Amino acid sequence: MYDVPIGVFTSIDAGLGVNFDVVCELGVKTIQLHTPRRESRTNDCASAFLYKLNENGIRITAVFLGFEGESYETIEITSQTVGFVPSKTRAARLVEAFEISDFAKLLDVTYIGSHIGFVPHDRRSSEYAEVVETIRSLCKYLQKNSQSLILETGQESVQLLIKFIEDVACNNIFINFDPANLILYGIGEPIEALKMVAKRVRGVHCKDAVATTGTPGVDWGREVPFGQGEVNAEKFIKTLKEIGYKGALTIEREIPEQPERQKEEIGNAINLINSIKTKIE
Repeated sequence: MYDVPIGVFTSIDAGLGVNFDVVCELGVKTIQLHTPRRESRTNDCASAFLYKLNENGIRITAVFLGFEGESYETIEITSQTVGFVPSKTRAARLVEAFEISDFAKLLDVTYIGSHIGFVPHDRRSSEYAEVVETIRSLCKYLQKNSQSLILETGQESVQLLIKFIEDVACNNIFINFDPANLILYGIGEPIEALKMVAKRVRGVHCKDAVATTGTPGVDWGREVPFGQGEVNAEKFIKTLKEIGYKGALTIEREIPEQPERQKEEIGNAINLINSIKTKIE
C-alpha cells in the first residue's frame, strides 16, 4: 500500500476551501491553508487555530499565498492579476508575502505555496529578471523563518518553471504539482511533466480537468471532480509513488458556493484515492 496522507484545502476565515468542521467530518489529517485575511493574522488567531488542529490530530502541510485583486475569470485576466508578475502590485504583494510567512511560522508551517503568475518567456528580458529577483527576495525571507517556497504548476510549461527555479538559485524553492492546471491552461501532459520535475516536488494537488474545446492557452479547460477528467488519477498516484513522493495528496475542489456538492465530491475523491493506494505495492 502507498502509505501517504490525504489532505484538503481549508481556511481560518471564509475562503475557497471546505469549512474546518467538514475537514474533521471527512476524517482527513492534513490540510493546506488558504491565506487568512489580514485581520486574522494575529497571535491569538494562530493559537486558537493550533488548538483546533491539535484537538483533531490535523497538521498543516502548506499555507498558500493569495492576494486581493487576483482573478481567474479568464486566462487573460489571470495573466494580468495573479501572482508576482503584474508589476503594479509586485512590491506590495512581496511585503504581504513576508507578513504571511511570519504568520505561518506561528502555525509551525514550513512550506509556503504560491502561483508566480505568467512567467515571461524571454529569460533575457528586464521583466523576467525583476520577477526572478522578487522570488529570490521571498526565498531569502522564508529562509529566516526556516521555510521553503513551493511554486504551483500550471501557468507556464514545466520546462520554463525548471529554468526559472534554476535562475532564482535558492536552495529552498520547490514545486507543488497540480496536474489539472496543465490541462486547464493547455500547456502540457501531466504525467510526463511530473516525471520531469520529480526531484523538486514537495506538494501535490489531486485535481482533475478536461481540455478546452476552443483554443488551448486562450480558453479555459473545465475542472471536474478528481478521477473524472483527463489526468488519469490512478496513473498519477502510481507515478507519485514511483518518483518517491512521500507528502500529502491534497484534494482541491474549490466550489464553496455549493458546499454540499463540494463535500460530496471531496468525499468521493478520498474514497477513490484510498482505493488506488491499496492497490499500489
